[in-house]
Amino acid sequence: MTTPRPDWLPSASQGPLDDKLGIQIVDFDPDRLVATMPVAGNEQPFGLLHGGATCALAESIGSWAAILHAGPGGDVVGIELNASYLRAARSGVVTAVCTPVRRGRTLATYLIQVSDEAGRPTASARLTCLIRPARTPRQP
Repeated sequence: MTTPRPDWLPSASQGPLDDKLGIQIVDFDPDRLVATMPVAGNEQPFGLLHGGATCALAESIGSWAAILHAGPGGDVVGIELNASYLRAARSGVVTAVCTPVRRGRTLATYLIQVSDEAGRPTASARLTCLIRPARTPRQP
């Protein structure tokens, strides 16, 4: 890991779905987040990596990039995900690399490139997130 998890992020777990899919962020660099996911356990009935698992990987890493951009106390919500499948992954681990396209005050867009263990591209995705300011407690 080049860039460690920021101390202000909640818990060491990335979330229940990430845990089920085996998604692990291995570099928290806000300009180049990197995550991995095993193919085993995430296949569709024909033995290929499931497209839904690939989308979950893309949305997860893009959302983490957006929350790093939003900062402590900020909140993000994915509002659009677009994915193209380029090559089937049948085994091993896929790696997703997330880079910012634009990080604005209220919207952030990220490009997520997924590749197999041989470095061949398996999918490309784009995620746009709404950035919401930190919530303040409501006054009575």
